[in-house]
Amino acid sequence: MDYRHLGRTGVKVSPLCLGTMMFGDRTDAAEARSIVAAAREAGINFIDTADVYAKGESERITGKLIAVDRERWVLATKVGNPMGDDPNRRGAGRKWVMRAIRESLERLATDYVDIYYIHRDPGSVPLEETAAAMADLIRMGLVRYWGVSNLRGWRIAECVRVCDELGVPRPVVCQPYYNAMNRQPENDILPACQHYGMGVAPYSPLARGVLVGKYRPGEEPPPDTRAGRKDRRMMQTEFRVESLEIAQTLRAHAEKKAMNAGDFAINWVLHNPIVTSVIAGPRTLGQWQAYLGALGRAFDDEDEALVDS
Repeated sequence: MDYRHLGRTGVKVSPLCLGTMMFGDRTDAAEARSIVAAAREAGINFIDTADVYAKGESERITGKLIAVDRERWVLATKVGNPMGDDPNRRGAGRKWVMRAIRESLERLATDYVDIYYIHRDPGSVPLEETAAAMADLIRMGLVRYWGVSNLRGWRIAECVRVCDELGVPRPVVCQPYYNAMNRQPENDILPACQHYGMGVAPYSPLARGVLVGKYRPGEEPPPDTRAGRKDRRMMQTEFRVESLEIAQTLRAHAEKKAMNAGDFAINWVLHNPIVTSVIAGPRTLGQWQAYLGALGRAFDDEDEALVDS
């Protein structure tokens, strides 16, 4: 396994991160157990969850499955999205952050997390308040490092400035939405991360399934897929005719090189030297094994040129 430093920290993570968003939702505990076991056997040591996934059930299942060898895992969870109707059980203000980490640790059955992300831009909450709260969690030993997710490049820069002014630890990793169908992070997010020495762990490398080529232009999507269920976020973003056509072009190219379309899509993301690790969120063991099969594949300038075209 080609373990990589997470930004400028001393922590090393696998180039594939097991995303557990489906655990407790469309992936039951037994299937989740098989997935984590396969990840462990392959040498994966990076695992990602969030308080909001399956209303906390993802954290509960994840915590149980890594308890036997907790110290070998780099465990990440998140705070920020609503956890109920209470206006103070959401966001990145001190009141909620200090409470949310306790609740996450209880669900995860551990006394610390390695990475604590703010799941979304704090919005009207001052960055000074969020950064100071994260620093306190680090001092308390509840969190080792903190990170950001879904922040624009200028907000990352502002976050670093605030941390330096306060004399508190900077965020060490960013989790953007990045894949061959959405290259906007190359404009500002990735350059900001590179400049500040932050690790990058993108999510949805397969563009919510579009890049595996299973959706064909002009055909109804299979009913058991995200598109078939009319997933709101997907229908508003990735599920476009031009995207489906591009996916078929990439799929044909990948197959000529003895790869499947998923292998190609994951390796395209990993081929970017700014990227540290790619978050892969399987629903089934078969999907996870397909993700693992993408590691170690060759990726060359011809492949990059095709995506650029």
